Amino acid sequence: MGNRGMEDLIPLVNKLQDAFSTIGQSCNLDLPQIAVVGGQSAGKSSVLENFVGRDFLPRGSGIVTRRPLVLQLISANAEWAEFLHCKGKKFTDFDEVRQEIEAETDRITGANKGISPVPINLRVYSPHVLNLTLIDLPGITKVPVGDQPADIEQQIRDMIMQFICRESCLILAVTPANSDLANSDALKLAKDVDPQGQRTIGVITKLDLMDEGTDAREVLENKLLPLRRGYIGVVNRSQKDIDGKKDIKMAMAAERKFFLTHPAYRHMADKMGTPCLQKVLNQQLTNHIRDTLPAFRSKLQTQLLALDKEAEEYRGYRPDDPGRKTKQLLQMVQQFSVDFEKRIEGSGDQVDTVELSGGAKINRIFHERFPFELVKMECDDKEMRREISYAIKNIHGIRTGLFTPDMAFEAIVKKQIVKIKEPCIKCVDMVIQELINTVRQCTNKLDCFPRLREETERIVTSHIRDRESKAKDQVLLLIDVQLSYINTNHEDFIGFANQYIQFRSDVIRKGWLTINNISIIKGGAKEYWFVLTAESLSWFKDDEEKEKKYMLPLDNLKVRDVEKGFMSSKHAFAIFNTEQRNVYKDNRFLELACDTQDEVDSWRASLLRAGVYPERSSNDNFSMDPQLERKVETIRNLVESYMAIVNKCIRDLMPKTIMHLMITNVKDFINAELLAQLYSAGDQGALMDESQEQVQRRDEVLRTHQSLKEALAIIGDISTSTISTPMPPPVNDWRSGSNSPTGSRRMSSGQRPSPGGGRGAPPPPNRPGPLGPFNNSADSPQVPSRPNRAPPSIPR
Repeated sequence: MGNRGMEDLIPLVNKLQDAFSTIGQSCNLDLPQIAVVGGQSAGKSSVLENFVGRDFLPRGSGIVTRRPLVLQLISANAEWAEFLHCKGKKFTDFDEVRQEIEAETDRITGANKGISPVPINLRVYSPHVLNLTLIDLPGITKVPVGDQPADIEQQIRDMIMQFICRESCLILAVTPANSDLANSDALKLAKDVDPQGQRTIGVITKLDLMDEGTDAREVLENKLLPLRRGYIGVVNRSQKDIDGKKDIKMAMAAERKFFLTHPAYRHMADKMGTPCLQKVLNQQLTNHIRDTLPAFRSKLQTQLLALDKEAEEYRGYRPDDPGRKTKQLLQMVQQFSVDFEKRIEGSGDQVDTVELSGGAKINRIFHERFPFELVKMECDDKEMRREISYAIKNIHGIRTGLFTPDMAFEAIVKKQIVKIKEPCIKCVDMVIQELINTVRQCTNKLDCFPRLREETERIVTSHIRDRESKAKDQVLLLIDVQLSYINTNHEDFIGFANQYIQFRSDVIRKGWLTINNISIIKGGAKEYWFVLTAESLSWFKDDEEKEKKYMLPLDNLKVRDVEKGFMSSKHAFAIFNTEQRNVYKDNRFLELACDTQDEVDSWRASLLRAGVYPERSSNDNFSMDPQLERKVETIRNLVESYMAIVNKCIRDLMPKTIMHLMITNVKDFINAELLAQLYSAGDQGALMDESQEQVQRRDEVLRTHQSLKEALAIIGDISTSTISTPMPPPVNDWRSGSNSPTGSRRMSSGQRPSPGGGRGAPPPPNRPGPLGPFNNSADSPQVPSRPNRAPPSIPR
C-alpha cells in the first residue's frame, strides 16, 4: 500500500485493540467515513485510489462510476478483497477487482451509461490499512446520455446526499482546476450538509491541464472562495499514464516534481500533492482516535476502581494456608449470623424491593395471614343455630326445659375452640418455611465454599425442625388451656344478665329495605333506612336518621315468607300482627324486600333476636317454637362474645410463643453453637475448600485488574505520542474573497491584480458574486468588500 501515514496509525490502533481484548472487551473506535464528491471526470476515483495506495477502480472518460462503491478497509494479516455479491470468493489480483466492479455495474445499470443508487460493497483486507469506510460516488452531471433518466442530476444529488449527510463522514469536495470554482457542484453540496465547514476538504485536480498563463494559486492559497480547511492540489495520472501501467509510486514522484518546478506553486509545494492529502486525512483519523481516548479512559478507570478492593484481597492469597482457612471460617460464620439477624430484625442495607422476605414476611404471617385463617374457621350462622338447637334439646332430653342450659353454651364454645388448632398449626408451618428460606438466602454468600454452605444449611435447618415439634406442642397446649376452663366471669364477656340488658337497649340492626305494599297512587314501592331495636322497628327517609317516617312497636308481630314475584328481582318477607290488626296505616301486613336472599335471612335472624318470631309452617322440617328460638339466639350471642375473647387471646399469644420458641432460639443457636457444630462435623480444611468457580473468579479479577492498568498505560502513551491538530478557525471574510469579477473564467491568470480593479475589486452594482461555500446567509450587497491590498511577498 502507498499510504505511509495510515501505516503509522495502525500500531496505535492495534495497541488499543490489544489492550481491550485482554479484558474481553471490544475497542469500538468508529473511525469516520471518507466520501469523494464532484462533477463527472473530476478525478474522484483517482483521489480515492491515491489515498488507499492501490490501483483498483475503473477509469475512463465520461461517467465511469455509475453506482456508489462502498469500500470497507479491514485490518487483517493477509491481503485480499471480497464483494458482498460474491460471498466466499476471495480476489487477490486487484485487476480482477476492477473487472468485477465494471461487470457488476453493467449487470444492474446496463452498458449504456445507466446509473443506479444500489451500492457495490467491496471489502479489502490488508495488514496495511485501518478499519475505514471509503465511498466513491458517481459524478454530478446535468445532461442525460444513453440510458440515463431525464432527472439524472437530481437522482445523483439524492444519491450523494444519502452518504454525506452523516456527521461521521468526511467530504472531499473534488473540483478540476480547468473549471470555474464558483460553479462547483461539489462545494455547493458540501455547504448544504456542512455549513460550518468542519468536515469538508477542498481538493483541486488537473492542475497540469490548465491553459498556459493561468494557475490556481489564489484558490490553493484559500483566497478565492475560502474554505475552513482550505484546498489541497493534486496531480493524478492521465489516461495515457494508466494505459502505460504507470504505478502510483511513480505518479506521486511526478506529482512532486510538478509542484516543485511550477513557478506558481513551488512556494507551497510542501502543502500540495497526494502525500499532503493523505497527511490531512490521517491527521483527521488521529484526531478522532484522540477524541475517543477520554471516554475510554473514564470507562477503564471506573472498572479498575470497582475491582481495586477485591483485587487487593486476592493479592498474596494462599488457598492452602491452614491459618487463613481458620480465620476465614470464623469470618464466614460471623457474617452469616449478622446477615440472618438483619433479615429477621430488619436493616437499611441490602433492602429487597421486589417482595417481602425474612422478618417482614413473618410479621405479615402473624398479623394478616393468621387472623385470616382464624376467620375462615368461624361457623356459618345457620349451622351454628342448628347446632345450638340440637344441643339444647339433647341436654333437656325427654323433658321440656324452662331455662337456657349452661351446658349447651359450653359444648358449642369448646367445639369452636377446637377448630382453632388447624390455623395455629398452619401458622407455625408458614413461619418455619420462611425461616428456612431466610437461611438459604443468607448462605448465598458462602457459594465460594460449597461444603461450608451445605453443612451450614444442614445444621441450622435441622435445628429449626427440632424446634418445630416443641413450638407445635406449646401451641396445642395453649388451645388445651382454653378448653380446660370456660371463664364466664371475664370482664369482656357479656354474660346472661349483661346480654339481656344490652339486648334491650342496643340497636340490633340497620339497613336499607324497600316497602313493597304502598299503593301506586301514593307513589308505589319506596326504599327507606330501617333501624331495628328490641322495642321497635323504625324507618327514616335516609341514613342520616333525621326525618323519621314511622315507628312500629314489635308487640304481637310475627314474620312470614313472601313468594318472589315473576317480574321482581328482589327477595321479600312480611311482618303481620297476630291479633289481625293493621300493621302500617291501612295495611294488615308490611311487605319488605332486599336485593338478596342472604339479606332476607339476616333480617329475619335480627328480628328473631328482637322477639319477632317466624310464622310456623307445615312444610318447615326444622322449625322451632318461639321459646326455643329465643334460647338459641341468646346462646349464639354468648358464644360470639366468648369466642371473640378466645380469638383475641390466641392472636396475641401465637406470635409471642413462636417468637420465643422458634425465632429467638434459632438466632441464639447460630450465635452460640453453629461454629462448634461445624467443627464437630468433620475436617475443617475440607469445609473451606474453594469452588472451581471461585478459583476462576479470583484469577479473572487479578488478570483483569492488571490488564486494566496496562490498558490505561497504553492510552496514556497514545495521548503523549500523538498530536491533535486543532480545527482551523471559521472563515469570516469569504464574501470579499469570493466576489471575483473574472466571472466564468477559469481559476485565475498569472497576472498580478491591479490596485483599482482585478481580483481584489468588488463586483459591479446589482451583480451578485459567485456563491461562496459555508455561508449561513444569502449574498447581501450591504456587506462591505475587503480593501485592496497587494498579496504577501512570496519567494519564488
